[in-house]
Amino acid sequence: MSASFRVSFKLPLPPPALTDAVTPLPVSGKHKNVSVPDENAQKQADDLGALFTDKFIQDPEHVTLLLTLLEEFDFHVRWPGVKLLTALLKNQGVQLQGVILVSPMGVSRLMDLLADSREVIRNDGLLLLQQLTKGNAAIQKIVAFENAFERLLDIITEEGSSDGGIVVEDCLLLLLNLLKNNSSNQNFFKEGSYIQRMKPWFEVGDDNSGWSAQKVTNLHLMLQLVRVMVSPVNSPGATSSCQKSMYQCGLLQQLCTILMATGVPADILTETINTVSEVIRGSQVNQDYFASVNAPSNPPRPAIVVLLMSMVNERQPFVLRCAVLYCFQCFLYKNQKGQGEIVATLLPSTIDANSISAGQLLCGGLFSADSLSNWCAAVALAHALQDNLTQKEQLLRVQLATSLGKPPVSLLQQCTNILSQGSKVQTRVGLLMLLCTWISNCPIAVTHFLHNQENVPFLTAQISENLGEDERLVQGLCALLLGICIYYNDNSLENYTKEKLKQLIEKRIGKENFVEKLGFITKHELYSRAAQKPQPVFPSPEQMLFDHEFTKLVKELEGVITKAVHKSSEEEKKEEEVKKTLEQHDNIVTQYKELIREQDSQIQELKEQVASMTSQNEQKQATITQQLSQIQQHKDQYNILKLKLGKENQSQSNSQGDVSQVNGLQTEELIQLKEEVEELRKQHTLLQTQLDDKDALINTLRSEAAQTAEGSAGGSENTELLKELETLRSQVQSQSTEINQLQTEREELLRRAEAGSSDVVHSSDGSLDSAKMAELESRLAAQMTETERLKEETKSLSGSRADLEQQLASATSTVAILQTEKAKLQTEVQESKKEQDDLLMLLADQDQKIHSLKQKLKDLGETVEDEDDLDAREQTDDDEEEEEEEDED
Repeated sequence: MSASFRVSFKLPLPPPALTDAVTPLPVSGKHKNVSVPDENAQKQADDLGALFTDKFIQDPEHVTLLLTLLEEFDFHVRWPGVKLLTALLKNQGVQLQGVILVSPMGVSRLMDLLADSREVIRNDGLLLLQQLTKGNAAIQKIVAFENAFERLLDIITEEGSSDGGIVVEDCLLLLLNLLKNNSSNQNFFKEGSYIQRMKPWFEVGDDNSGWSAQKVTNLHLMLQLVRVMVSPVNSPGATSSCQKSMYQCGLLQQLCTILMATGVPADILTETINTVSEVIRGSQVNQDYFASVNAPSNPPRPAIVVLLMSMVNERQPFVLRCAVLYCFQCFLYKNQKGQGEIVATLLPSTIDANSISAGQLLCGGLFSADSLSNWCAAVALAHALQDNLTQKEQLLRVQLATSLGKPPVSLLQQCTNILSQGSKVQTRVGLLMLLCTWISNCPIAVTHFLHNQENVPFLTAQISENLGEDERLVQGLCALLLGICIYYNDNSLENYTKEKLKQLIEKRIGKENFVEKLGFITKHELYSRAAQKPQPVFPSPEQMLFDHEFTKLVKELEGVITKAVHKSSEEEKKEEEVKKTLEQHDNIVTQYKELIREQDSQIQELKEQVASMTSQNEQKQATITQQLSQIQQHKDQYNILKLKLGKENQSQSNSQGDVSQVNGLQTEELIQLKEEVEELRKQHTLLQTQLDDKDALINTLRSEAAQTAEGSAGGSENTELLKELETLRSQVQSQSTEINQLQTEREELLRRAEAGSSDVVHSSDGSLDSAKMAELESRLAAQMTETERLKEETKSLSGSRADLEQQLASATSTVAILQTEKAKLQTEVQESKKEQDDLLMLLADQDQKIHSLKQKLKDLGETVEDEDDLDAREQTDDDEEEEEEEDED
């Protein structure tokens, strides 16, 4: 089935410039040497296409009709429709997205293109959905909930994953459109366990030579897709959950394998490092795993060390060095354990001369001749100290041997020495950022810095000089460092107290000039760029000046340093007094809190002791009660034995030998009698169970027979069946009566047997009641006979039950046949009634038409005879005919 449509509207004529700019094509022959339109002509053509598109979508019905045509399976209808809609989206994407969004099932119809068995339509459908999902979160959500993730991942797998062609690239681009900056789709992707399906994408073999350009593109997009899920701009909870899933499914392990593999292209390696960086950023479990990864070298080296070797190597590509720095920053982000491990490699007690450590590489890069290595090493070391007071104090212990014959100097002092030597701007900016991070919020480090008599004069000289544009940033950082020395000063050095440093600023620099120089930092263009996102992305090495975390520190300290410089000594004293008061108050509150905690712990311990003692007391009370009951039992047994012993002593004097003989005989007979009674009891129980089962079956049969009787009332077979059931019921009732009598006799027999046993045990004269024994034997014989009779009746009942079941089955089948015939008759009656009603309706219509025709004839003046007149005439004619016949006779 095919369909066509026609849309008519007026279009303005194309501008004259367009016809002049485009070279016409020849009418026939091969197109050789055809000139390509210039950029201006192409722009005009695009504008014309946008104009056509705008006219087309002015009426939403055009788009609705086009979406309807996409449901046609005919290739010659569906494929051109896809191409047309794609072109419309390219020209006027936003407007057309709005029309499709409000169109009923608009997005769902487009999603059906991915399920088309023809690859051409499916592939063009991918391109269409790429254009449709650009920048529209609502459409992205609808596409995602139309099972897009499942379909796209299936296509990627079918096409060969990273080894696939351009179709895999289109699928990945569509996935990026759906997930980027869309938290709802990201959560849906994670909850649907689609992260686990990404792991096979990164399974690369040992032979990594000869990567095709398409494979590089595919893998690059796959890495970007992973980064979208763990981007720092996402919400922390969502990022943490995705990082956990990537570790649990082995995706992080697979990425680290690519990281340490050989033969991987440089751009893929760089993107892999960036991806691993964001997968481990802020996740303690992932950071610990990354710290344990070793490179396949001999001897094995930690992956961190291998990466740092690339970072401080000036022969490595710039983007790769930036990626390694980002990876190191993410490894240390909120990772105090990792920070401690890095700083520990610099301490004297942990240095191993036979191996290369991360600390040695950072120090080597910090003092190398390459300014980029200086900056990267300084920033990396600053991240090892970020928000970690313990490591800032530990780093003060690091001593460096600068040259032979000279005493070692501290790392802090060596940094200030390099600053004073006037190295490159990039090196000085890196060192100043390291020093500011190091001594901020660490009064001990401030004291160490001020202890060197040359540092403060150097800073004041740098700030007060009027240097060029490039040096302004260095002056601002020097002002920041001096301001940190004021703000975090504990006044332990007499020559460099807060007050004296402020006086020095006022005399040598001027407060206003100092604040102005401090403001140069935040006004710098590269500062704003670095503050946007954590990843260090710079167009060139020369523009690599600011670190993202350092911009946060500047934003935090700029205001407080400005206030500290402008404050007078009296205000500071007041603040100090307020601080001391608050500290005292905090100390008192802390003491009370500790006292309350101790009391709570003591109360908890006492509660536990009371509970344990209560349970022990209950156990002991129960033991005492049990022991008292046992003592009472022993007393009762003792009294019984004492009485029994007295009776036995009396009976032994009368007839000891005869009694023992008779007692022995009676005991054997009583045991036999008890066994027979027990056997009778078991048989009675079995018979009772069988009778109960048959009674239940009879009730069931009776209910079914009653239902059958209601369905076909008056049937002779059902009447006979009911009579037989009543007879059987009466027999069962009589048998129940007999069983009750037998049960009563059995209980009487047991009672007498027990009485006879007690008489035998406690009999003093030892005589045997033969009359009772004879009666018992006769009752036993009668009981056995009755049992046999009940068994025979049970067999006969089983036979009669089988006959009843057969009769009931035949009755049921007869009822079913009658009901079927009845239903057929009812159906025929209904059909005949319906036909009769139809005929009556037709007759009524016909009478109405005849009446109307007669009325019309009367109105026209024609004589029309009514049915009554006709009937009278017919009667008259009949009478005349009869009279003529009589005359003839």
